[in-house]
Amino acid sequence: MQFTNAYLSTEIEYLKGVGPTRGKLLREETGIHNFQDLLNYFPFRYVDKSVISSIRDIHKGTDYIQLVGTITSVEQSGFKGRTRLNATLKDATGVIQLVWFQGAAWIKNKLTRGKTYKVYGKVSFYKGKRSIAHPDLEPFNPQQKLKVSYEPIYSTTEKLRKKGLDSYGLQKLMRQLFSGMKASFLPEFFSDDILSNYSLISRPKLYRNIHFPKSKELLAKARYRIKFEDLFIHQLNILKIKLDRYNSTPGPLFENVGELFNQFYSEVLPFQLTGAQKRVLKEIRRDTAQGKHMNRLLQGDVGSGKTIVALMSALLAIDNDFQATLMAPTEILAQQHFESTQAELNKLNVKVELLTGSIKGKKRKDILKSLRTGYIQLLIGTHALIEDPVEFKNLGIAIIDEQHRFGVAQRAKLWNKRKGNMAPHILVMTATPIPRTLAMTNFGDLDVSVIDELPPGRKPVKTMHKTERNRDRLVGFMKEEIAKGRQIYVVYPLIEESEKLDLKDLFGGFNDLQNYFPYPDYRTSVVHGRMKPAEKEAEMKRFVDGTTHIMVATTVIEVGVNVPNASVMIIENASRFGLAQLHQLRGRVGRGAEQSYCILMTKTEISEYAKQRINTMVRTNNGFEIAEADLQLRGPGEIEGTRQSGEVSFRLANLAEDRKIAELARKCALQVLKNDSDLSTTKNQPLRDYLSQSAHQATIWSKIS
Repeated sequence: MQFTNAYLSTEIEYLKGVGPTRGKLLREETGIHNFQDLLNYFPFRYVDKSVISSIRDIHKGTDYIQLVGTITSVEQSGFKGRTRLNATLKDATGVIQLVWFQGAAWIKNKLTRGKTYKVYGKVSFYKGKRSIAHPDLEPFNPQQKLKVSYEPIYSTTEKLRKKGLDSYGLQKLMRQLFSGMKASFLPEFFSDDILSNYSLISRPKLYRNIHFPKSKELLAKARYRIKFEDLFIHQLNILKIKLDRYNSTPGPLFENVGELFNQFYSEVLPFQLTGAQKRVLKEIRRDTAQGKHMNRLLQGDVGSGKTIVALMSALLAIDNDFQATLMAPTEILAQQHFESTQAELNKLNVKVELLTGSIKGKKRKDILKSLRTGYIQLLIGTHALIEDPVEFKNLGIAIIDEQHRFGVAQRAKLWNKRKGNMAPHILVMTATPIPRTLAMTNFGDLDVSVIDELPPGRKPVKTMHKTERNRDRLVGFMKEEIAKGRQIYVVYPLIEESEKLDLKDLFGGFNDLQNYFPYPDYRTSVVHGRMKPAEKEAEMKRFVDGTTHIMVATTVIEVGVNVPNASVMIIENASRFGLAQLHQLRGRVGRGAEQSYCILMTKTEISEYAKQRINTMVRTNNGFEIAEADLQLRGPGEIEGTRQSGEVSFRLANLAEDRKIAELARKCALQVLKNDSDLSTTKNQPLRDYLSQSAHQATIWSKIS
């Protein structure tokens, strides 16, 4: 079936009312190159032209409004060569100014004092006065019955407006487009059972009602179909990638749960694994015992025990004569992983090594040689691991910590450290909880494991919101905690646009703290992004070793040091942080057995948006609940931990609002692939044709013969 046709493929210049000049502008300003692009340029809202409001109904929050009133005055004025037209519209409840800055003479000829008009436009306020600039205006007949009609409002630009392509101008082009369109130009690609089971309207009805809806219900159905369609096609693509990879890419076979794994579990592990950790290990064990390639995302809150799961997964590989690697985003974190892992695995005589950018010369050469020969069984490091000279003898599993700090290309390089067509298993970990809908959309080709419980004995961090008037009590509390032998973080925001301001904040705070906590009774470390790595490391080490009581820092400590003795996290100007960042910072404390505290300091007056973030932090410690709240507050494109290279965008779907539709679309895609993995049946042939003919989908389905 043909889904591309000559009419919709026509260059936009050839639509009546466009021409070369407007065509060039439409391409540059909106990305509309042809009729198909125009068809998919949807309105961003609609106006019910059957609703007439009164002038007294206008308030500060009023946006667009439709009024009926009498023109009582018309005045034309000029200033610096520019002509302006003012008219006063009056109804039974009040008056409002109508203003035109362009076409004043032409508009003036259309207006008659004492005549009644229907007026539609955007309300603005200036010095307490209400006005509507460049309103739509037409004579009004009281006997005329207003039909329910939803007028589309299209997004436009200043350049387009100057060429007559405001929302109304674009609406005229859309009507022109539809005048030459036949239903056969939009053939259906969903099978009858999908249309029926998911209550989807047909494609011709969808496009007609998204642009010119006949009713509120039909508009809702058109919007639903577009959202479902986009989410379904995206899910079908990523699930197909997953299916193809599973069927075509062999993975190292970990047949045995061997001596190292069992010895570590029974003799080295200083505590019992949680039920969640055991469940995730079983999932990894099942994946790696099939000879198929594993690609798994491990989500778990800060302190939930992901690193132990990663370490035991590495031992599973080593027990089966494979090597393992763990890649961390910073040298400090890689060093910390190395030190803790080496301390535990030395007891088992496992050869562990560290490779970072700062390791040079003979030591680096020796590491690379030992890696090639297989002497090194577990290599821990930073992005230095993916450089070309790094060759493994037999890499079985690659573990990536804090996956959102590595791009897709970096992960692919690690995946390519393989022998022949057998790729190492991939386990990517994140302590930034990802809402289910986002995980499903951005990581839908991965299997997802979740560690959703904390190890026993961990006390939830108590979170409080305080303002400057509580400063003296806060200082007293800090001294009490230090007297108990505890340590404290004080974090200042890092705002990229104003790094000087940040350092002023940080050093100002550092000086204030030294007044409150004078040397030598109290010792303070300071860490910020402008320090050299060696300086940063030295300061952090002083804090880790307990030499200093207070660590003053920017967000460089968000991912990094593990200090079980640190029991207080004070976040200054907390209203300037995002929810995910606040949660990550809070996760730096609460790592020991003692009660820990997170204190969010703000000004007395903060925005409503900031208040919601602060209240969420005080209310819950649950990272997944916080991630869902973040998704609602900020939207999917801004959630830390989910930004991906080539991130998918949808025509209408909003992952914060359309969770149920996303889940239904995934369920439908899974069912289709389960029954017909190549879309080769008669009923799925149109879907297959549509995917292979649609340029934006062709990456996968055009390759199916």
